[in-house]
Amino acid sequence: MTKQETYDYLTARGVAYEIAEHPAVYNMDQMAQIALPHPEADAKNLFVRDDKKRNYYLITVRGDRRVDLKAFRKQHRLRNLSFASADELQAILGLIPGAVTPLGLLHDTARDVKFYLDASFGEGLVGVHPNDNTATVFLSAGDLLRLVRERGNETEVAEFD
Repeated sequence: MTKQETYDYLTARGVAYEIAEHPAVYNMDQMAQIALPHPEADAKNLFVRDDKKRNYYLITVRGDRRVDLKAFRKQHRLRNLSFASADELQAILGLIPGAVTPLGLLHDTARDVKFYLDASFGEGLVGVHPNDNTATVFLSAGDLLRLVRERGNETEVAEFD
């Protein structure tokens, strides 16, 4: 899905959202340089896999949080985790590094990726890329979870320290 197709998808599903266009960003340091309308809602997204390359996970946390993959793995009883490759990211979510987003799960036709959303978002806003790293779209965390669940991906709201 292109950026516009993502917006059209959100609109067709009755999701209220706000768009902030910006130059392409590839990491959280670059994102911190962008003046966003809701900086507290900015999200960091990690696409990881287990050591057997059988299970993939998308973890979305507040942008200022760090994720301890070892602790996360133990908490959720998973195998050892590492970041998925750029090729895996492209093949499974249709995304490039720097554009990772839970909206990329709309491309997961096999519905194999499990989605973990930081509980600290609550029902507030979450800011994610619209399958393109030249914009951030703000929508409610509840709507985001609903969209992912409707597509058939397993979801979990998780606590992160």
